[in-house]
Amino acid sequence: MLYPLYVWKDDNSAYGASFPDLPGVFTAADNLDDIPAMAQEAVEAMFEGEAHIPDASSIEQWKGSAEYANGFWMLVGIDRAKINTKPVRLNISLPESLLHDIDAFAKSRQLTRSGFLAQAAIKAMAQ
Repeated sequence: MLYPLYVWKDDNSAYGASFPDLPGVFTAADNLDDIPAMAQEAVEAMFEGEAHIPDASSIEQWKGSAEYANGFWMLVGIDRAKINTKPVRLNISLPESLLHDIDAFAKSRQLTRSGFLAQAAIKAMAQ
């Protein structure tokens, strides 16, 4: 998901960056090219074990704010699937034969049923 990231650089300092949509998530890097990777790492650290990660807004929502007047904006792709969020138990219904096929497929790849279904969902939503 693409998140707006506000970036600034003071004299004799590294680039600083923060996500308006993710309060409390800040990062820094000496090289501007390193900002996306550092941003991903900061989001992963901040939301590890959390049940919910806020969705991204558009940059336009933040452009006029005085708080963000002395820097510039980047859209940064954050892979939310890499964030170790709190698992949530759910109850779903599937045809019995499909469930057997899922279990056999998952077992052949040393995955749990939940792990396989999560990977399949992530792959389907990425398309």
